Amino acid sequence: MSTLQTIQRMMAEQFELKEETLAPDAELESLGLDSLSVIEFMFNIEDEFKIKLPDERVELKTIQDIANVVDRLVAEQQNAS
Repeated sequence: MSTLQTIQRMMAEQFELKEETLAPDAELESLGLDSLSVIEFMFNIEDEFKIKLPDERVELKTIQDIANVVDRLVAEQQNAS
């Protein structure tokens, strides 16, 4: 399962959304997710992918944005070890 697919599955479960509405370019705001919901979701992402998100704020507008950040962090942390 790809990073994007995992994130889509997690979002469907956490926010009770239909997976078919979770296209990569779907904007988080249009899915009804406010900034607090996204922050809470990102804590779950850290647990799921065993990564540590950076302290600086990252612009996340779409589901694909989240997947891109996760893929980058996973690669960085694998290279560091």
